[in-house]
Amino acid sequence: MGTKKERNKSMGESATIAMAGREIKLTNLDRVLWPEDGYCKRDLVEYYTAIFPYMLPHLSERPLVFTRYPRGIGEKSFYQKNAPEGLPQWIKTFTWAGSDGDSKNYVLVQQTVDLMWLANLACIEIHPWLSQINSIEYPDFIVFDLDPSEQSTFEQVISVARLLHELMDSLSLRVYPKTSGAKGLHLYLPIAEGFTYSQIRRVAQAMAEMVCQVIPDIATTERALKHRGPRVYLDYLQNGLGKTVCAAYSVRPHKGAPCSTPIEWQELESIRPDQFTIKTLPERLQQVGDLFADVLNDRQDLKKAMATLGVSR
Repeated sequence: MGTKKERNKSMGESATIAMAGREIKLTNLDRVLWPEDGYCKRDLVEYYTAIFPYMLPHLSERPLVFTRYPRGIGEKSFYQKNAPEGLPQWIKTFTWAGSDGDSKNYVLVQQTVDLMWLANLACIEIHPWLSQINSIEYPDFIVFDLDPSEQSTFEQVISVARLLHELMDSLSLRVYPKTSGAKGLHLYLPIAEGFTYSQIRRVAQAMAEMVCQVIPDIATTERALKHRGPRVYLDYLQNGLGKTVCAAYSVRPHKGAPCSTPIEWQELESIRPDQFTIKTLPERLQQVGDLFADVLNDRQDLKKAMATLGVSR
């Protein structure tokens, strides 16, 4: 993509991009979004443009929630659930009414220019649902969010992940890790079609509680911060209709512009949770490809695991 000077010259502070028969105007590209690093909106747009082929399979046909930082990560942010004003007509949406009757019009991303338009709104974080619109009440995977406390170490996060991995192995299940893009890890267990959110949450709870019983000084399922102490929070509650976890390859609003990055299990002890960024991840993807591809294809039946764990259907 050339040097920073060359990119500035080619795109300027604003640019009109024509792509795939669509045309969008990018504005305020020099606006700094990461003050400590000097990264600006242009860097965000270029990153999402570069990694879009890897990211699309993990966003396709899923309602999306974005976290927007119009003035940068140190300023006020907000969640964008409803399609933003001015959404181009070609960008597909999905309308869903929750249990409270509140209807929202969610954005669906289908092509590079869609994500470029959203990046221009300073949509830094991307949060897809766990299910697709054609089977919205049936999730495609179970997700565990390993969230350390201020007193926890990444080594302790790894210990929790390893034990959860061992539990999965004992149940003949395969689970896939990625960095959260912050200080923790996300583990994904892809599942066969037909299991409800209620069922997978009970499975996730049973697994999480088993891990916490083995290492109670390190791991907890206690949601309240004041009761967690110096332990890693093993969050299974995101396994619900409309709940989200940041997508693979999503940028995070932290120093260095880290990204949530799929990894191999053997990499756990050799990585730092913040080492993959908008500057380093594109090259890694060219080298290793999409390590999360199997999350979309390795669909596993939970029936035997549910019986073993004593979880009713």
